Amino acid sequence: MSDWNAQVIEEFRKNGGKVGGMFEGADLLLLTTTGAKSGGRHTTPLGYLEDGGRVLVFASNAGGPKNPAWYHNVLADPRVTVEIGTRSYEALAVPLQGEERDEMYALQGKLVPAYADYQRQTDRVIPVVALTPAAAPRGNGIGDHLVRVHAELRRDLADLRAQIAAGSPESTLTARLRERCRTVCLSLGEHHANEDRVFPHLQEHAPELAPVLDRLRREHVAVARMKGELQALLDAGDPAGVRAELDRLAGELEAHFAYEEEQLLAALEIMPPPGR
Repeated sequence: MSDWNAQVIEEFRKNGGKVGGMFEGADLLLLTTTGAKSGGRHTTPLGYLEDGGRVLVFASNAGGPKNPAWYHNVLADPRVTVEIGTRSYEALAVPLQGEERDEMYALQGKLVPAYADYQRQTDRVIPVVALTPAAAPRGNGIGDHLVRVHAELRRDLADLRAQIAAGSPESTLTARLRERCRTVCLSLGEHHANEDRVFPHLQEHAPELAPVLDRLRREHVAVARMKGELQALLDAGDPAGVRAELDRLAGELEAHFAYEEEQLLAALEIMPPPGR
């Protein structure tokens, strides 16, 4: 498969994005991600769907039982490089959730029936990932730091959910998750506390963001409440409840992170440090 990918990538770059064979005439891009384990750069040819100012890619893995490696990579680090035709640009990769994911996958399945077949072939819900062009070159690194922290929290939550999905005996699952959840929840709480301290400074320099910051503060409170509910279920030794609550928390956090990145990255990177 690596040799086949390499041939497609070489043909793509040699011919300005055009390839033959099974991809002839298809909407094809190259997605370069950072390996979640290796830290190396990996390029994958993918079909895509244009959606306004972003493009969508689909972690179909040809209907296989597991998500492809590139999807795990973007969960660990959402900063990617996209090549379409002769154009190359940096982007942020954010998985879609809920109804938006379902709507966009159904649309792709109508446009390219193979994708509908892929979903029928697997029990997993095939992820849909939005690739949004990154902001112009940034100066103070605050936005980059936010993206890195979000990537780490996404990865930690994905690891927790993977432990549950692995089907470990319930007698050991809750005990193991209790300590792991405690670590993740502490990191999340510290991250939100830091943001709450930065928000007044950001609002001073970008007053138009006041409604956005108010929403994010409310979401911080809601996430804190969900963390408390998760901890109570862990203390009660309720594995089924833990599974459901962790899924709910992960979904809420993904929507929260995506909204925050969309609304704040550009402003954070031109914000002067506190005290200036």
